[in-house]
Amino acid sequence: MKAVVYRRTGGSDVLEVLERDAGEPGPGEVRVRIVVSGVNPTDWKSRSGFGTVRDLDVPQVPHQDGAGIVDAVGPGVDALEPGQRVWVWDAAHGRPEGTAQEFALVPAANVVPLPDSVSFEVGASLGIPALTAHRVLTSFADAPEHLGPGTLDGRVVLVAGGAGAVGHAAIQLAKWSGATVITTVSGPEKAVLAERAGADVVVNYRTEDAAERIREHAPDGVDLVAEVAPTANAELDVEVTAPNGTVAVYASDSPAVPVPIRPSMTKNLRWQFLMTYQTSAERKRIGVEDVRAAAAAGVLAVGEDAGLPLVRFPLDATAAAHDAVEGGAVGKVLIDVSPEAG
Repeated sequence: MKAVVYRRTGGSDVLEVLERDAGEPGPGEVRVRIVVSGVNPTDWKSRSGFGTVRDLDVPQVPHQDGAGIVDAVGPGVDALEPGQRVWVWDAAHGRPEGTAQEFALVPAANVVPLPDSVSFEVGASLGIPALTAHRVLTSFADAPEHLGPGTLDGRVVLVAGGAGAVGHAAIQLAKWSGATVITTVSGPEKAVLAERAGADVVVNYRTEDAAERIREHAPDGVDLVAEVAPTANAELDVEVTAPNGTVAVYASDSPAVPVPIRPSMTKNLRWQFLMTYQTSAERKRIGVEDVRAAAAAGVLAVGEDAGLPLVRFPLDATAAAHDAVEGGAVGKVLIDVSPEAG
């Protein structure tokens, strides 16, 4: 089979395409024929070594997310069977087997049935973006454990960067759950995408007074901020968040965040920092369950019409796909690994 690997950390030029054996699934494992592999910022950052170049003990296949068809199951796997359509999450977390290959060996717990009504493109776009968004939306003090219709009724959510993959999923999941969603974007093209994702209010922070526009639609403040750029937005977040609200930070635009401490204390705000990999097993189980339900309900659609354009590459061009994500490509970057049928 064809696989993409890297043997040392560094730039995208460390990625190589080679032929290797698919391997047999061990106890509790599933072999998945990957149809589409999803690329996230964490993939290129892990490959880069976060700035530290080093040789790896074993070759690493990148990418956490993907979708495909179960090809074989190992001993002890009863809930999945060959021929079943599935999506995969955290495939490469602490393991050398990511989804940038034609066949991936994945723990059965990280393999989720994908309804026939849900495309492989959607399946490969779930994982990190949707599970991160789910954790953000359930991170405030009295948040529901599960998301779903009615669970966020009466809540106002501000999504920073609504045209990004996590922001897109956060808009969709929040709207599905009954929240009013305000989002900020950097330009008119991204505003169109956020509107298509379902946001109630879209604010172009480069041409409008963001705080004033947000307060127009949330005079009592927003209950929750899904924050991707806390350094740039910290003062705005404190200004527009309601007393006892939460700023949930899932990414950062710098190594340190200058939190406005006194204003945060005055409002009794919670600053919640999140990383999907560190989510507890129980919360991750709930997230997977809810994301599966949302996808089945047609909530987590992708593509231009749904507000998240797809940027596609063949497996041989995985390095170019990494460069596109690192360069801030608008939309979801996907790798077409193998045909859907056959």
